[in-house]
Amino acid sequence: MIKRVVAGIALSSIFLFTGCNKKTEEKEEATVYPVTSPVVMDTVIDKEFVAQIRSVKNIEVRAQEKGFLEKIFVDEGQFVRQGQTLFRIMPKLYQAELLKAQAEVAQATIELKNASTLANNNIVSKNERAMAKAKLDAANAEAKLAQIHLSFTDIKAPFSGIIDRIPLKLGSLVDEGDLLTSLSDNNDIYTYFNVSEPEYLNYQRNVASRGSNQVALVMANGDVFPQKGEVQTIEGQFDSETGNIAFRAKFPNPDKLLRNGETGKIRMTLPLKNAMLIPQKATYEIQDQKYVFVVDKNGTVKSRNIKVAYELPDVYVVASGLSTGDKILLEGVQKVKDDQKVKTKAEDPKKVLQSLKLKAE
Repeated sequence: MIKRVVAGIALSSIFLFTGCNKKTEEKEEATVYPVTSPVVMDTVIDKEFVAQIRSVKNIEVRAQEKGFLEKIFVDEGQFVRQGQTLFRIMPKLYQAELLKAQAEVAQATIELKNASTLANNNIVSKNERAMAKAKLDAANAEAKLAQIHLSFTDIKAPFSGIIDRIPLKLGSLVDEGDLLTSLSDNNDIYTYFNVSEPEYLNYQRNVASRGSNQVALVMANGDVFPQKGEVQTIEGQFDSETGNIAFRAKFPNPDKLLRNGETGKIRMTLPLKNAMLIPQKATYEIQDQKYVFVVDKNGTVKSRNIKVAYELPDVYVVASGLSTGDKILLEGVQKVKDDQKVKTKAEDPKKVLQSLKLKAE
């Protein structure tokens, strides 16, 4: 009797389980999944490139004479005007050399005067006067050289800008060529960034349609710099190791917010010709790989790996893995599995894209 009861319960469970599965399958078969196809069209993308920020004018201020650092007239981070004295190297030695040179000029002047008087009276030859003249010229040259050396003891700003770090302190022995500080004019700044060969070709081929060389700068904190920059120059050749070429854009910097040595990202608008576009929601990801479900003519879904070239708002630009004739599952990618048969409803690919945030030409 017990065996019959157990068998009856088992049989009822089988019928119940079978019935549930059948209802689930009927429910799945009753679901209609929208499908669409990739669209090939011209569009534009906003691409970001890592950029190095440099002042248009940035120089190292170095000593031109040897001596002790006698005066420091400025502080680190200070704004200075063109011609303003920054440092003074002890000038006493060069002052003495100038006085000596000036004395030699005075002596040579007297000798020339005497030689000229004697030569006019035919007491000495004209060669004696010429020798005296040459000696005076040499003395004048030495005096000018001494004056130049003395002027080098006062280091002045060649242009207006901001003083960088000052590594030496008062009393330091400075040798010729030693670094005293750096000076930056930040009224305008340059940004340097590298562009790949395909992106360079797209950029150059569409100069007329682009209409502007303007770019934006995303600063290190994520904010967009308020001023627009302009691409001014492109280097003459590609880097053989990276396959990139360097661009340079110039930005006005009226508030002096940007300084030499900062980093950021250049945001450039690049045209894309004949780009293959699909909605992002039609994809799913496994281990950093992008997949879509392709539906064949029999309604069977098959997963397919795709390569994404660029990402736009709600849209992917596909590099490989799909063709325009493929039917891809638009919604429900998390509900189906490989080799499952589904009912589908085709949706116009262009209308699908129009409903998304796509910036197309």
